[in-house]
Amino acid sequence: MLKEILTQNPQDSFARYGLAMEYANRGEVETALAEFSKLLELNPDYTAAYQMVAQTLMKAGRSQEARDKLEAGIACAARTGNAHARAEMEALLDELR
Repeated sequence: MLKEILTQNPQDSFARYGLAMEYANRGEVETALAEFSKLLELNPDYTAAYQMVAQTLMKAGRSQEARDKLEAGIACAARTGNAHARAEMEALLDELR
């Protein structure tokens, strides 16, 4: 269903996020990362995507890439005023250090 929504409206950030999460939950890491990347390309202020792409990268053992995404996500959260997401991503970043 999410793919159908995206066929009709490729700019739908919520549907793209949902699709990326579905792939991540299935363990389809590369496909999930591709969807997260497309989402962030289309909507660089979608703060939750940074956190979830970082968690996906962490599970895949790709710590440096996860750090990079968390740093970008923290900057996004600061820019958009999302203090809760910023705190969560800072805590994840601390775990990786």
